[in-house]
Amino acid sequence: MLLLVLIMAIFCRSFCKKHAPTQSCDSSHSLPHSCSICLDPIEPILSYHVLKCPACHGSWFHRKCVQNYAHSAAMFFFKCTLCNNKEQFQQEMLRMGIYIPERDASWELEENAFVELLQVYHRCDAVKCLCHKGREHSSQSGYFEIVLCKLCGSRGTHRKCSNIRVYEADWMCADCKTAAEGKTSLPLPNHVESPLAIRQERKRLFKSISDIHSSIVAKRQCVPATSPEVLMDLACQISQQQFTEVLVGDDDGGVMEAALQVLRQSDFNPCCTLSVKFSKDKLNNNIRNQRRFLRRLVSKLQVSDIFEGSDGAKNLALNSKALRDDLYFDVGSLLALSLVHGGPPLGFFSPALYHSLFNYPKNYRPTLEDLGDTAFGHKIRQIAEAKSMKELRHAMKSASQYLEAAGCWRKISKLSEKDMLVEDVLNFYLIIRLQLPLQRFREGLRTLGMFEQVQMCSETFFPVFCGPVERLTAESVMELFTTRLSEEKEKQVLEKTTISFWKQYLHECEEGQCAASLEDLLTFATGTDLVPAIGFKPTPSISFLSSPDNLCAFPQSNCDANHLILPTLPSYQLFKKHLDYTVCQFSVMQDI
Repeated sequence: MLLLVLIMAIFCRSFCKKHAPTQSCDSSHSLPHSCSICLDPIEPILSYHVLKCPACHGSWFHRKCVQNYAHSAAMFFFKCTLCNNKEQFQQEMLRMGIYIPERDASWELEENAFVELLQVYHRCDAVKCLCHKGREHSSQSGYFEIVLCKLCGSRGTHRKCSNIRVYEADWMCADCKTAAEGKTSLPLPNHVESPLAIRQERKRLFKSISDIHSSIVAKRQCVPATSPEVLMDLACQISQQQFTEVLVGDDDGGVMEAALQVLRQSDFNPCCTLSVKFSKDKLNNNIRNQRRFLRRLVSKLQVSDIFEGSDGAKNLALNSKALRDDLYFDVGSLLALSLVHGGPPLGFFSPALYHSLFNYPKNYRPTLEDLGDTAFGHKIRQIAEAKSMKELRHAMKSASQYLEAAGCWRKISKLSEKDMLVEDVLNFYLIIRLQLPLQRFREGLRTLGMFEQVQMCSETFFPVFCGPVERLTAESVMELFTTRLSEEKEKQVLEKTTISFWKQYLHECEEGQCAASLEDLLTFATGTDLVPAIGFKPTPSISFLSSPDNLCAFPQSNCDANHLILPTLPSYQLFKKHLDYTVCQFSVMQDI
């Protein structure tokens, strides 16, 4: 018993009420009105039941609250709730008789206390979920992988549902984006506008539809770069070690079907190299197959259901089935993939479509030529070409259904008012009614960052999208190829003679005097009949082959290296004969 009293005297000092330790009040600090732990009112008089922090002097506590706090937080987390001082605070509380357990905090010792933190939010919160397996489904990669908000982590979306590219990891939900950009929701109007005011506002929006588009598109300064240079930078994203297999069938629609099937795969990655195989092709040359596939794909896309108008000046068509199947997004994505992966220039967009997408040319206004050869275009041309009020009324009556659908049916008292009527109809037909298709098409073009780059260099890319695609000429083909001469002077003489044969052959091809065309010749050397929008890499080259038997010396090619091998022959007639035969045989094999 004596030993226990001695231990308590050493480690747990006890005091009578008269000699108990006290705290002093610093008059320089304002007195508190509540306990810093329970926030209940407190009498600002230091006593056995009221304690204060020795460090900040501004945090006062009930003794009972401090003791409960010490039991919970223990030695590792017990500190002043106001200034976070730990060392002085613990020493003072120990001196004032507060027991502090030497252990971890109680919340750290509770089993599975933080198990909720290991649960990751796993749901698509997009307004319209495009995943056929539901909002809870998430693939490991691809367009149906769920991406969480990078700020709050409490909202998610499938990549395709919010048009997030496969290689992007950052996404913000609408709430966080609004907060981050410092925007607030628009206040609701406290009055109802009159029908006249609504019509005036609608008319103003009609007239300034082009300005609306220009305000939506961010004003960016175009970087001084050519379109091949920009596309080459985008192509750096493509991995040469990862491949996406594309199997093209025998039927005429096999190219389009194969492309859509690959694009709609849940794990599709646009950064993978396309490995194309044609079911009838026995050579299985990947570069040649890829260029052939992309060339055919662009040809199929421009005659698809989402486009209308004349060749070389296509506009988007309003197609409900295409909207339901999200074909506008798919076609936009395929066009972006084709350009970055080495496909040909598009050359079939109308200026009106290009302006609607990229706001170039500046201040462009739709014209009657943008309507193409359609029944609607014919009706509107009759209105534009009316030379009297009688002709104008008759033309308007003939097109009354179209005008009513466009919201442009109105009384015309002067012949000069027809120009404004035609302008309103063109804006509605080419822009206003196509807002949703344009939006989905634009989102598809964002694949691999294509849309953003074209938007910054809209003038540079105008010939790529709107064309017309330049035809091959003898001079342009000669400029494409570089020649590799031998080091031996004797061989150089023969090779220079062959170069003169080559130039003569190109000119005769251009004039139609050869069995092969310039397009056939370029296909034989590079695998494509058009120069890709991204250009050739490596640069096409010509080397020479000398053979002891001139009758067996035929041209050769290596599409992977864009390399053409020409035989050194003694006469132009023999050179032309061998080149015609080889190129035509190759063309026949391509068509089989």
